[in-house]
Amino acid sequence: MNKPKIYLLFLLLSVLLTSCIPNKDLIYLQKKDVSDNQVVEPVNKKPYRLQTNDVLSISIKAIDPKLVEIFNSGNAAGGAPISEQSGYFTGNSVDEHGNIRLPILGEVNVLGFTTEEVRIKIEQQLNEMYFRKEAGVFAIVKLAGFKYTINGEIINPGTITLYQDNVNIMEAIANAGDIAITGNRKDVKVMRKFPQGTETFSIDLTDSRAVNSPAFNLQPNDYIYIKPLKQKTWGTGKTGIESLTTIVTILSLATTTYLLLKN
Repeated sequence: MNKPKIYLLFLLLSVLLTSCIPNKDLIYLQKKDVSDNQVVEPVNKKPYRLQTNDVLSISIKAIDPKLVEIFNSGNAAGGAPISEQSGYFTGNSVDEHGNIRLPILGEVNVLGFTTEEVRIKIEQQLNEMYFRKEAGVFAIVKLAGFKYTINGEIINPGTITLYQDNVNIMEAIANAGDIAITGNRKDVKVMRKFPQGTETFSIDLTDSRAVNSPAFNLQPNDYIYIKPLKQKTWGTGKTGIESLTTIVTILSLATTTYLLLKN
């Protein structure tokens, strides 16, 4: 085999090896350190504290339902919105001052509170000011859906609302159709709002230790961004077959052009 053919073969192999996406970059939660036999413990999840523009579903219960009928007139059965649209129109929105408006109680400040703290606050005000203890009044306070936004190299990007209390990033990605093969699973960005500002986390979803990241368990209104792999910008293909096809096409085009120009 002469030297030009050897160089060409070496070039082809180099392009194939560098343009393909390795299988290890596509598998979630791998145990990368084989010498580490410790059990991975998930990080403690901090409770979410309410922010402006959040929507709460609030239901007031009592032994005699007629006593608290006025509080639940706008809610669906059980105090939970039946859809995202009804939650928007009938839920209790947190205004720019951090307040919600309730019948009889008027404005109640909830900014920076957890839903559990809001529940206790409402029950205390109702029992101290309007109802006897014997009435058995209690409140149910929930967010009107767990909302997050996911964008980038994801099958179904957009804003998604899930009707559950807790969502981790793996569930969020699954509900968005999974990360595309061209998505960078090693450097997923999670942007999170806090009262003092926005913080960005980076999480490697190919590593089993990702469950220890503060970004693994999401908070409402998180923004998730999946960066593209460098192989996408090269345009040579995602797999070995695609890369080989691209190379053969380029070589065929180059050979045809050379022959046309020569003749």
